[in-house]
Amino acid sequence: MPQLRLALAQVNACVGDLAGNSELVVAWSRKAVEAGAHLVVFPEMALTGYPVEDLALRESFARASRQALTELAVRLDDAGCGGLPVFVGYLDRDEHGTRNAAAVLHGGEVVARQHKHHLPNYGVFDERRYFTPGDTLDVVRLHGLEIGMVICEDLWQDGGPVAALGAAGVDLVVSPNASPYERKKDDARLPLVARRAAEANAPLAYVNMVGGQDELVFDGDTMVVARDGALVTRAPQFVEHLVVLDLDLPGGAARTEGEVNGFEVRRRTLSATPVPAYEPLPVPQPAEPLSDEAEVWHALVTGLRDYVHKNGFRSVVLGLSGGIDSAVVAALAVDALGGDSVYGVSMPSVYSSDHSKSDAYDLAQRTGLHYSEQPIADMVRVFVDQLGLTGLAEENVQARCRGVTLMGLSNQHGHLVLATGNKTELAVGYSTIYGDAVGGFAPIKDVLKTLVWDLARWRNAQAEKLGELPPIPENSITKPPSAELRPGQLDADSLPDYELLDAVLDDYVEGDKGYHDLIATGFTHELVDKVLRMVDRAEYKRRQYPPGTKISFKAFGRDRRLPITNGWREG
Repeated sequence: MPQLRLALAQVNACVGDLAGNSELVVAWSRKAVEAGAHLVVFPEMALTGYPVEDLALRESFARASRQALTELAVRLDDAGCGGLPVFVGYLDRDEHGTRNAAAVLHGGEVVARQHKHHLPNYGVFDERRYFTPGDTLDVVRLHGLEIGMVICEDLWQDGGPVAALGAAGVDLVVSPNASPYERKKDDARLPLVARRAAEANAPLAYVNMVGGQDELVFDGDTMVVARDGALVTRAPQFVEHLVVLDLDLPGGAARTEGEVNGFEVRRRTLSATPVPAYEPLPVPQPAEPLSDEAEVWHALVTGLRDYVHKNGFRSVVLGLSGGIDSAVVAALAVDALGGDSVYGVSMPSVYSSDHSKSDAYDLAQRTGLHYSEQPIADMVRVFVDQLGLTGLAEENVQARCRGVTLMGLSNQHGHLVLATGNKTELAVGYSTIYGDAVGGFAPIKDVLKTLVWDLARWRNAQAEKLGELPPIPENSITKPPSAELRPGQLDADSLPDYELLDAVLDDYVEGDKGYHDLIATGFTHELVDKVLRMVDRAEYKRRQYPPGTKISFKAFGRDRRLPITNGWREG
């Protein structure tokens, strides 16, 4: 008979919402009890949400987190979950500093605490700014089995805490995580977890957060791997989910007491009683992996939906130009919020083509969003005539009149304005400050232009598979992109071919390659000179752009931090 029924709670927490996150833990712990689980594991910092950023520097928040943890233990007991060991992440503070921590709650009390050892300080992570590392490993003995725990980054360290648990002798390792999504990251997780299971000589259960938090989105991808590295089960991405499975663990591994590999190993016995008889569950089948486009689409939908809902908005508004970017953002918004919560506005100028208006209307009909038309020609004429604007100044005032229109509707009706620019435009500065760059959130901010087209085709293909009307007009996908700020304008007048441009940007922005590295890759001097000059000069614009969901290895903002005033030029 399997000795342990394990529950892994892949949940969506909100930073700072201690009361709401406590309710979340209680609700999902009840589900675990109903499923007959012997213990349940929640993600890293599930009680406080992640990342808490400078909230970690506030003593008041740390006190509130510890108090909420103590009260949560009592609430779990009152809710009939007192006999269930609950592993939950939280923010701790003691005489040694502030800690990224996880606790075991059982019988109405906090029976064990463990602090994260390795503090990531790369990409979006800045944990050394906030936390003090731990030096202990708590091992919980339950039903005669020993269960060790490592927190997120601890899992990524060769010869680190997992190896110490293996040397100390454990029957199972659990790993609470708050691991943000980026493209193809799920492909790297399984090999990592498999390596650590072998290192521990024990099965390893990886549980990850799900949901959006500002620019980050968490995809879940919770999994269990056997000691030989074989995948046992895997949760679906981007949805809350409770994984429940039975583990047949041999137990009785050789135990080592005291300090192991530089860590103090502490053992806590929760129950010495034999496992009760129960009907074994079938092993849950691993969720089918998502394709690259499906994964990105779900990430963008999740990030947008949670940003809107967690910040108290009920609706969004965006400009509909008839082009590919606004069409994809509109489709994402409808998938995230429903058509009744999305307001699309066509804002034609004297240079707008007939198809820009008809394609915008077609999109609205396909998606069911609210549609209106607000011509801007008269507004533009006032600015142009009064200020004597010509050339680029005249072009930009059109974008700014559109921005003012959207912000006016936002103020009047409470909508969140969505900026529709993509990563390629943001990289080279092909946007207008206080114009198309206005907004509270930018859903495709981290999506290169070529990927925008790929996502549009994928979303339409998915609709066709389901017998639905494709949401994005074919003409929006196939026509040459244009800002339509002057007669006959095309993006190609100012920018290199998007396929080529995105290839350079991928190497320069994501890969941090220098001028000579790019030339060695095969790009021409003229192309590299032009693209790098545009990217470097646009840093000030990026600093003023709204937040948007991160999907790449290096997004603008938290990942890529360059000075605005900067005399360095590649070449």
